[in-house]
Amino acid sequence: MASSSLEKTRSLSYNLFWIGVFFAGIFAIMATLYYSTRQIDYVWRWYNMPKYFLNHDKVMVKAQAGGIIESIVVDGERAVFTIKEDDGTRFKQETTSEDIWMYEGDMVAMGDTLSAYREWRAGILTQGMWITLKVSVYSIFFGILIGLIGGIARISSNPALKWSAITYVEIIRGSPLLVQIFIWYFVLATLVNELLKRHGIPEIPALWYGVAALACFTGAYVTEIVRGGIQSIHRGQIEAARSLGMTYAQSMMHVTLPQAMRRILPPLAGQFISLVKDSSLLGMIAIRELTKATREGITVSLQPYEFWFICAGLYLVLTFALSMFVQHLERRMATS
Repeated sequence: MASSSLEKTRSLSYNLFWIGVFFAGIFAIMATLYYSTRQIDYVWRWYNMPKYFLNHDKVMVKAQAGGIIESIVVDGERAVFTIKEDDGTRFKQETTSEDIWMYEGDMVAMGDTLSAYREWRAGILTQGMWITLKVSVYSIFFGILIGLIGGIARISSNPALKWSAITYVEIIRGSPLLVQIFIWYFVLATLVNELLKRHGIPEIPALWYGVAALACFTGAYVTEIVRGGIQSIHRGQIEAARSLGMTYAQSMMHVTLPQAMRRILPPLAGQFISLVKDSSLLGMIAIRELTKATREGITVSLQPYEFWFICAGLYLVLTFALSMFVQHLERRMATS
């Protein structure tokens, strides 16, 4: 009994010591970073950063016709401008009465500001984070779909399916993601949008070509992860399912894939976290994701240090949330 108590005391002391070492290391890193920042000639302006998340912005209401302002009727928060054009026709335009810039009898040209009002709008960093999140979710969904199909085709006895999957995987994994993004945007997008334009169909936005590039890139890696997960399941289980009268598709759906998913979730989580970070390359094709939004904010504010620290923190929030979600799925599948 005494030896057990002594062992617990030693274990507690051991844990407390190394916990202290951990926090001491964190403190040392932060102190070093703080000391380094104090040695450079830079004015930190953290107080200026909130407006890049949420901004009470002024919105200008522009005139949609040109002429003389014949009358302005104010009714509470609403104002109606009557503009008499050169040919005598009258054009009515409703605006806000919060901040009127023009008066009756003034000459106004199309595009001049009639009034202004303030409203809360998402800042550039919030917009960039939303685009990054949207692109990542779409790419993960299509990447899983491509990977499941490719993984099953990879182990198929059909030579056409198997060789097609192998060719796809080797081509995608053998070329840089940035090159693939350029091919999707500058080559495939140009061809597809030109064909759509000829038939009077609206063009596909650049964002979807970015999603396609990321999904195809991720799908190649998911294909190999799925293949490895399926092959890790003992073949006897598939044979047992077939002996019970299941088809190959049924045994794959109800026996093999549920067990394989438990084994492939950890590598899938790592792949999807990489995808979130790889989405930063989409700024090269004019998609304002988080990294491009950060660069634009730096250009306007000349505050590189604050922006890059915040950018890194926002990516950490996204990847950490994704990691926690996958761990939650692992626990649920382990107990089911």
